[in-house]
Amino acid sequence: MHVLGILGRGVDETTLDGVVDRAVDELAQDGRVGVIRYDATIADGTHETLTIGGDVTYGLGADGDWTATGTGLSVQDAIDQLATNCDYGVVVGVPSLQRRYPTLIVGSDADTDRAESNDRAHSLDHAQNTLATIDSPTDLDTLALTTALESTEPHRTLESLVSEVKHSPQAPRAGAIATFTGRVRQKDTEDDTPTEYLEFEKYEGVADERMAALESELEAREGVFAVELYHRTGVVEDGEDIVFVVVLAGHREEAFRTVEDGINRLKDEVPLFKKEVTIEDEFWVHEQSKSHHE
Repeated sequence: MHVLGILGRGVDETTLDGVVDRAVDELAQDGRVGVIRYDATIADGTHETLTIGGDVTYGLGADGDWTATGTGLSVQDAIDQLATNCDYGVVVGVPSLQRRYPTLIVGSDADTDRAESNDRAHSLDHAQNTLATIDSPTDLDTLALTTALESTEPHRTLESLVSEVKHSPQAPRAGAIATFTGRVRQKDTEDDTPTEYLEFEKYEGVADERMAALESELEAREGVFAVELYHRTGVVEDGEDIVFVVVLAGHREEAFRTVEDGINRLKDEVPLFKKEVTIEDEFWVHEQSKSHHE
């Protein structure tokens, strides 16, 4: 699923809603769209379901937990749920997610821009994920939104990958699904300096081609029916998931064996570059096969 953030800066609610409606309508021409909207006007901690458009909509209230009605979902949890059955997720009014997802900025607020320009790291980080800055819904007519969004990194979860392999034409022959999840480890020992986050970059084009080739090679094994490999890029914070391997197979033996081979070969063969940032230092990890997960 591709996630699109939409943020308003100094624009009225009608203009922002118009951009959301038009964006959802355009994306819906190519797939199923889920919408998540944080409504800061709900000050008493109650929640309501908004009907902005799209097939799935969560109304998130303005309490400290940012939870959806009756579900206990955080904003990120809601995004993860959409990933299992939506092609696109639109998240409205959640500035903190701009660090991770491509974002449309609607309008320009001088005070906000000035504050962010004084924070060079914040400005550079968010500039990389700003898909476009527009003033009105009609500006989307020249943006080619779907194409622009699909050129960015998709959001995938373990659950969404498992769902994909379950829909394989070979699924009736499968008796096993094995998975691996790698996550950011804060430290190896109690005396280690804690890791705040890792930042991954990929060798553009080459990494994707190698990942696809590796999936095909693993799927060619006897008794293996589907393989999904996914490695996040950008900033991945302490405790977050980095990499997934999912294997659909006839029996557990080939499933477990292929999962292990899959993660080992991904780390050894796919050109991904990692910067580690601790509370004291930051450095690029040049040994490609050594990663901060097991």
